[in-house]
Amino acid sequence: MYRIITVEREFGSGAAQIACEMAKRLGWKLWDHALAEEIAKLAKVDCSAVEHREERMDSTFHRLAKVFWRGSYERSMTMSGPEIFDADCMVEIGQQVMEKAAAAGNCVIVGRGAPYFLRDRADRFSVFLYAPRVEKIRRLRELGKSQKEAEELVDTVDRDRMEFVRHYFGADWPTRCLYHMMINTAIGDENVISTILETMHRLEAKPAMV
Repeated sequence: MYRIITVEREFGSGAAQIACEMAKRLGWKLWDHALAEEIAKLAKVDCSAVEHREERMDSTFHRLAKVFWRGSYERSMTMSGPEIFDADCMVEIGQQVMEKAAAAGNCVIVGRGAPYFLRDRADRFSVFLYAPRVEKIRRLRELGKSQKEAEELVDTVDRDRMEFVRHYFGADWPTRCLYHMMINTAIGDENVISTILETMHRLEAKPAMV
């Protein structure tokens, strides 16, 4: 029985709306913005700090500065404040939050490395959503982005995700073997949602292989 759906996605593919609708239909908890809020709460930082770090590597300068600080004679000093909430911290706390959410079950988790953190759970159903560039730009324009901004986001955000996954999980992005399905959202949100839920329920009804 599947108790968790993880939704990984290309930026602009409409995954947030699709995941939200799936959670509503199932009566499950949606972990999207709520995940960032919980990480921020545990890290004692503003939610905007989490959203800034999500699925992005820290700058080279920041990483080098952190290494320098850890190796300095002042290492016994306690660092505090949002400036030390880096990608390493976010990943560590994010894993704790996701594992707790998964243990509770009946949830839809969007991005944040969930397919990698939860890869060994048999009750996880994972999907990857993608779309042609023109479709992603269209969706972003509908959300109020300018043509230039939409194009820049589509061309850069997924590169950050690629680097993030390579660094923290030593894997390519997307790692195809992690997903039960990979769907082009250009077929329409309703078709995507019904295909995911119908496939998941069919697999649940299928007799287990001995």
